[in-house]
Amino acid sequence: DVWKVLESEIIRSTERFNPMGISNVAWSLATAKRSSSEVWSELGASALHNIHKFDSQALANTVWAHATVGHSSPQLFNKVAKISLSRLDDFNSQNLAN
Repeated sequence: DVWKVLESEIIRSTERFNPMGISNVAWSLATAKRSSSEVWSELGASALHNIHKFDSQALANTVWAHATVGHSSPQLFNKVAKISLSRLDDFNSQNLAN
């Protein structure tokens, strides 16, 4: 199954993803309704490790994607909330709506 191969590659590659890559992969998987717990855990861990490098769009997309597939990541969500509050002026209406 192509999805299994793709998800395995994502798991192996997350440490090399930049914030936009993490955000884009998360958005793509959520849009495709892929909810592999292992993939989402890896994406969440990678996002958490690089969270200080995320811009407002990447933060919004990453949290939206996790929520869309129903993957709970309290540590990531709490960190994003703290960072978002300190950068509130960076967010546009679309970022906030997500």
